[in-house]
Amino acid sequence: MMIRAMKINDYNAVFDLWMQTENMGLRELDDSKEGIGAFLKRNPDTCFVAEKEGKIVGVILCGNDGRRGYIYHTVVHRDYRKQGIASRLIENAVLALQKEGITRVCLNVVESNEAGKGFWQKRGWEKKDFLGFYSKSITERKNEPLFEI
Repeated sequence: MMIRAMKINDYNAVFDLWMQTENMGLRELDDSKEGIGAFLKRNPDTCFVAEKEGKIVGVILCGNDGRRGYIYHTVVHRDYRKQGIASRLIENAVLALQKEGITRVCLNVVESNEAGKGFWQKRGWEKKDFLGFYSKSITERKNEPLFEI
């Protein structure tokens, strides 16, 4: 199994993997090929895929704003879970952020995703109950959820 930087050519396989995964919060504009392409252009060294026998079996999107790192859409195909792949993806992303001088990493987990919450907590990530997550669309372009969570 190989961990490598994600490229836009990986998009179709990555998108298929996301669509096969429960509790994904995908959005029509942000998670389109155009949206992910823009994200990769801004964060070329911090997003990774796990590849086994030519097949993408895991992915992590990671970027930063110069102050904080942010992790999105971390997934390992159900047939390849419990093999340390997600941990290796996270390790690669965190090391890449550290190289860029980032000292704190944040992420969101859908509240109904018990497996996801347990996964992150088991690895030492803390839920910050004192923080509220707020969001506002600032474009006229459609950015609706792709499916119900």
